[in-house]
Amino acid sequence: MQNTAQNIDVDIVVSGGGVAGLTAAALFGQAGFSVLCVDPTPPVTERDAQGSDLRTTAFLQPSQALLDRAGLWPRLADDAAPLQIMRIVDAGGALPEPRIVKDFNASDISDKPFGWNLPNWLLRRELTAHLATLDNVEFRAGTGTTTLFTRSTMARVGLSDGTTTTCKLVIAADGRTSPMREAAGIRVKTTRYGQKALAFAVTHPIPHDNVSTEIHRSGGPFTLVPLPDYQGMPSSAVVWMEQGAEVQRLADLPEPEFEAAMNERSCLLFGPLSLASRRTVWPIINQVAERMDGERVALVAEAAHVVPPIGAQGLNMSLGDMRVLLDLAEARPEGLGDAKMLKEFNRLRHREVQIRAAGIDLLNRASMIETQPLRDLRAAGLNAIYSMPQVRKLMMQLGLGAKG
Repeated sequence: MQNTAQNIDVDIVVSGGGVAGLTAAALFGQAGFSVLCVDPTPPVTERDAQGSDLRTTAFLQPSQALLDRAGLWPRLADDAAPLQIMRIVDAGGALPEPRIVKDFNASDISDKPFGWNLPNWLLRRELTAHLATLDNVEFRAGTGTTTLFTRSTMARVGLSDGTTTTCKLVIAADGRTSPMREAAGIRVKTTRYGQKALAFAVTHPIPHDNVSTEIHRSGGPFTLVPLPDYQGMPSSAVVWMEQGAEVQRLADLPEPEFEAAMNERSCLLFGPLSLASRRTVWPIINQVAERMDGERVALVAEAAHVVPPIGAQGLNMSLGDMRVLLDLAEARPEGLGDAKMLKEFNRLRHREVQIRAAGIDLLNRASMIETQPLRDLRAAGLNAIYSMPQVRKLMMQLGLGAKG
């Protein structure tokens, strides 16, 4: 990196220091590019600290391979809970109890688990620690991007600390309201469901046995994803999707009443659940940018696409963006950030993103169904998919990103 009092020259500016942005900085830094990563909000890296992200990320097989390529996986492996089985439970009958339970086992298509689950706060801790070991990467927490000026040969980014940065490529990983996307004039199409999600951790007496369990009734899925043991007890991360008003009611309940409600919704599949963290609330939308490239700008992660948390697709789609972008950069480093590279990036990723976002939209709408006849139809559909081995196998491969 070349520094003057007011300007820094780097290959790449990453706008956004969430899990996606930090991963992008690690990937391109490991590949030898000089990188400046900025985020206006310093990352919270302790589980129980105020503002910590209690959601988790399931890294599917292609994403785990990318983390290994970035030199990150050795830092994460010991804390990762493998996901061997994806279990779909339909509890949409007259009573809140399982009526159909179907297991999708990774051993049917691979000798590895579907993926590995990690808490987002821990990912931030390990990612920032890794960036500190890379001489060609700087992470400025507490600094955001404010302005963007581009030409065919370069981009100049203004920062909130008063400095500017000249670079060849801006990677916009700055979230669903991305400042860099706005500055590049790229529009988005947004679908709002009226849903929100509660994210929290629980302990339970029955081991999860590396099974990720998605329970469907109405309002949205109730998903338990394996975590390592917590305070000597089996533990899972929970994402509970409901209509927004119901989520707020649940979030405000005293803890004993909340535990009673979550135990009813969980059908007690793992025995009585005990709340093991605070509760956090997240809005649910489906949003796709009209394109993923601008002049000297690549949109990745939630700057490019936001989907409901179903099937562990969100961050894995984001890492798919980065894998394609990195492959293009390494294949032709002299063309980093030019129109040819970014046009190809958009061609390879945008249609794939649109297809996956549309599929997740359909799954989410199915999970929200309130009326009993349509719930019965949903259950019949699950039975039909599971009874056809080739269709079941294809669904698992699509979930992994192996087809497409």
